[in-house]
Amino acid sequence: MNYKKNILITGGAGFIGSHVVRLFVNKYPDYHIVNLDKLTYAGNLANLKDIEDKPNYTFVKADIADLEEMRRIIREHEITGIIHLAAESHVDRSIKDPFTFARTNVMGTLALLQAAKEYWEEAPQPPKGGVLGSADPAYYPFLKERAAENRNNPTYAEQLMWQLLKSPVLDGYKFRRQHIIGQYIADFVCIDKSLIIEVDGKYHDNPQQKEDDKTREENLKESGYSIIRFTNDEIENHPFEVIEKVKECLSNSPFRGRGGHHLFYHISTDEVYGALELTHPEGTPAPFTTKASSEDDMAYGTEFFLETTKYNPHSPYSASKASSDHFVRAYHDTYGMPTLVTNCSNNYGPYQFPEKLIPLFINNIRHGKPLPVYGKGENVRDWLFVEDHARAIDLIFHKGKPGDTYNIGGFNEWKNIDLIKVIIKTVDRLLGNPEGQSEKLITYVTDRLGHDMRYAIDSRKLQSELGWEPSLQFEEGIEKTVRWYIDNQEWMDNITSGDYERYYDDMYKNR
Repeated sequence: MNYKKNILITGGAGFIGSHVVRLFVNKYPDYHIVNLDKLTYAGNLANLKDIEDKPNYTFVKADIADLEEMRRIIREHEITGIIHLAAESHVDRSIKDPFTFARTNVMGTLALLQAAKEYWEEAPQPPKGGVLGSADPAYYPFLKERAAENRNNPTYAEQLMWQLLKSPVLDGYKFRRQHIIGQYIADFVCIDKSLIIEVDGKYHDNPQQKEDDKTREENLKESGYSIIRFTNDEIENHPFEVIEKVKECLSNSPFRGRGGHHLFYHISTDEVYGALELTHPEGTPAPFTTKASSEDDMAYGTEFFLETTKYNPHSPYSASKASSDHFVRAYHDTYGMPTLVTNCSNNYGPYQFPEKLIPLFINNIRHGKPLPVYGKGENVRDWLFVEDHARAIDLIFHKGKPGDTYNIGGFNEWKNIDLIKVIIKTVDRLLGNPEGQSEKLITYVTDRLGHDMRYAIDSRKLQSELGWEPSLQFEEGIEKTVRWYIDNQEWMDNITSGDYERYYDDMYKNR
């Protein structure tokens, strides 16, 4: 089957990644989804049992830090887009083993970037008839003759446009005149940047011509081209504005590459921004809300992480993620590679590895084990239901602006100790115990090194530009999460026993 897109999702067997893979496989049957995961401690194919037999799904076990392997996989599967989630992500592990985090998060991201860049830059010249496929053999000579005639008899506006496109301001960008693309002749084309410039004379005001132009534009865009239209008047009377618009479009246009436009989408964390002060330890009404907000949503400070907040990482984990973010942006700024970065807050929900706070506490309450709380439990985090995060990734992948950054957060802050008490009450109730009974299991332990006091993310850019909001109030999300873990105790027991790791070792040891 010829798929519309071939999407590589790294870390797709992990917590967030499995939700993204499931969403894309089910929502886009015309996409081929390649799930790449090394299957380390947090990667678990049991997370994806429900889609493993789907015809548009392929799993590949590989290490993203292996450049040659990334080159092979991207080429073999003809990858047109990458959603990069694979990372060492546990802060405590990064403190004990910073080198592993640097290798995976920094060198792994760099290997992916380089492999994708090399493959996407290999865009072959279009065959006769161009990227839309060859025109009818009987029709192509006509197109060729017509294009030559147009080149030899340009309108005054076309002559001026050609002179503008040879301006020193656009040095390095080569345009072709009257270039055949499939069944169409484009006035001016920059092949390297997939940009078409059309000069519209007065006949383009004709209703039938407008309809023809619309169809033509849709077909060309579907094949990966961007189109700018200028009237004769604009070219003749406003040449400086015309050239500036062309320059802007060239700088924002992605690689043409194989199969149309490409995107390298890098998922990062809010921890790269550093820490915020706890200026309102008792809480103050939240300054922004969504349809999922509750009446008692609180903020614990006046500042929030914005897309423009300077990076100030404090742990080896956040430092490695900050470095990988910089590499992604550098490939955009240096090579024109189409990239996106999103920074998300703490995720929770089904399939999360149980050394993370919420599943750990749910499991420990089940078994009557201590609930370890760092320090006094006063650290504040913003929490985001994982399925809402997957929805945001889908939206940004398809509608986000290349070269841009978006924050993804739950629009709610919780102190760890308050969060833990909500979990305890919910688990106790669903297990049939008196609510709050398990609070006696709380055990305060020494705070860890570099434990930032407050993270609070401002997602209003994503809300206003792309219309995304969380779908669940936090208490609703916790209820849904706890029910899942209680209903899927076999999954949890398999993870905590380590059986799944031994299974993967046996299954893939000779691959």
